[in-house]
Amino acid sequence: MLTVLWISATVAASAFQVARNAVQRGLMTTSGPWAATLVRFMFGLPFSYAFAVLAAGFTQGAKAHLSHAFWLYAMTGAVAQVLATACLLVAMRRAGFAVGTAMQQSSLPLAAVVGLVVFGDRLSAAAWAGVAVTTAGLLILSWPVRGAASPLTKQNPRWVSGGVFGVLAGLMFGYSLNAYRHAALGLDPAHPLFSAVSTVAITQTAQTLAISLLLIIWDRQALRSVFAAWRASLSAGLFGSLASCAWLLALTLAPAAQVRALGVVEAPMAAFAGRRLFLERLGLRQAAGGAATLAGVLMTALG
Repeated sequence: MLTVLWISATVAASAFQVARNAVQRGLMTTSGPWAATLVRFMFGLPFSYAFAVLAAGFTQGAKAHLSHAFWLYAMTGAVAQVLATACLLVAMRRAGFAVGTAMQQSSLPLAAVVGLVVFGDRLSAAAWAGVAVTTAGLLILSWPVRGAASPLTKQNPRWVSGGVFGVLAGLMFGYSLNAYRHAALGLDPAHPLFSAVSTVAITQTAQTLAISLLLIIWDRQALRSVFAAWRASLSAGLFGSLASCAWLLALTLAPAAQVRALGVVEAPMAAFAGRRLFLERLGLRQAAGGAATLAGVLMTALG
């Protein structure tokens, strides 16, 4: 039963994340990357608070245990997520969008390694094999083809530093997944839904305050543009909050590596959306990568 629940939550989270990214794609052109990042936190807060209140009302005996361990995991996870976003932006600027995205996929194996070394989460041999196969499939899908649309080439040293920042992004994302999992488990392990949405509300509050302060200091115009596009921002906030709550629910029920591996179902969802909306087609390499990714996901989820 728990397996079905965390798998369902992960698939739902992936779908909501695709919807959020579609909305944020439009905001990027008018507000810039950091303002668009703020949208997912700031405009998701009202929904996250509402979900937390509803979860508390429908969960009998739920009580938040705000221990030192919870604050340590929640706040370090929140900082790691913001730093991961910053590293990914640098990677995409220096090495191009495709290479930065490919390097970010290192978050899958790194989430497994961090979970084992730092948090003591263990996976079966089949699950580890699934992580490896899924990672290979993701690299096949996301690595740029020869002559792809990046002005920066491998001869440029910025390409190398961009790859390094991409791996750092993967490491930070891998840590944040594990930290959020253990923060939610520490808040109230007996009530995973209440624990998940409450953790989301707390961490989103901290991230909203931090990024808002940075924009007030360095880019007030970007902050104003977020509020000017409030209708689209609310949509991104709703989908982002739903995605975060579903991710955290899954993470309270399964190790981060398994959740992260199954979460790549977002890729075929995005491909389907691209095919429907932008008439994009998959080549032979993408089809092979997708098949390998699907096989790895099944191995990891069922391992």
